[in-house]
Amino acid sequence: MLGDGGTVVQLHDARAEPDSGGLRQVSHLQARRAGGAVLAGLRSAEFCGVHVDALSIADIERLIAQAVEDARQIVIAHHNLHSVRLMSTDQRMQVFYEQADWVHVDGMGIVAMARLLGRPLRPADRVTYVDLLAPLLEGAQRRGWRVAFLGWRPEVVEQARVVLAERYPTLEQFYHHGYFDPSPGSAEDDRVVDALNAFAPDLLLVGMGMPRQEHWILEHRPLLRAKAILPAGACLDYVAGAVPTPPRVLGRTGLEWLYRLVCEPRRLWRRYLVEPWFVARLLAQELAGQATEGRRQQGRRR
Repeated sequence: MLGDGGTVVQLHDARAEPDSGGLRQVSHLQARRAGGAVLAGLRSAEFCGVHVDALSIADIERLIAQAVEDARQIVIAHHNLHSVRLMSTDQRMQVFYEQADWVHVDGMGIVAMARLLGRPLRPADRVTYVDLLAPLLEGAQRRGWRVAFLGWRPEVVEQARVVLAERYPTLEQFYHHGYFDPSPGSAEDDRVVDALNAFAPDLLLVGMGMPRQEHWILEHRPLLRAKAILPAGACLDYVAGAVPTPPRVLGRTGLEWLYRLVCEPRRLWRRYLVEPWFVARLLAQELAGQATEGRRQQGRRR
């Protein structure tokens, strides 16, 4: 595969076993998801019922480039503490993540959980759309990709359209707000799908908030001509200035959640003040299970 500027992106069919730290070079699940083609040296981890891949921004760009080159559709999802909580009660979210081709780390809480469980994810393995969007769009403009944005409020979409048209003047872009009936087969939904397929995006970013965006992708993936589909949360809210962009130093220190909570307390108080207690219970159960398994193995060695 050729990456940007002709760089060879090494792909292989690896089937490495888990290492002693619980982090796999390539899991059997990941090999199956990617049809046997995986990024060389990819690290992935599984814990508390979730699977995440330690994808960098460059890795995500390469995966999209490969999908465009192969004319093969992929979904690149992401996990944070909110998605972990939603998976516990939402069966469609579970199916969405089972069917996603790749899942990058979106929250420092995921990194913290992994490290407490002995999975050596690093803070640098976290990739958010605040950091990801600009490189993706720069690469898309350079490569001639067509990019579609679906979701967000109408006023956010219009403001973001103006901003991104100025930043990326030669990038082919499609926009549609998220205020329509997303039910498969509804007249509004059919019109949106038809418009997207007429545009035939190489990259489709869906920003409807969790879990609506994941539900929509799950239900519509077979109907779409897009090559790479990514649930993108609030990325256009930041572009349009509808939500203040967190200082990047807070992201590196794990305090970005506090900034977002201060900026949007009514919308985010439950996510950041209540949901972590549920996730803490999952973590405690996993730690207890590990301790029990450790004692069982120690007893066998005796």
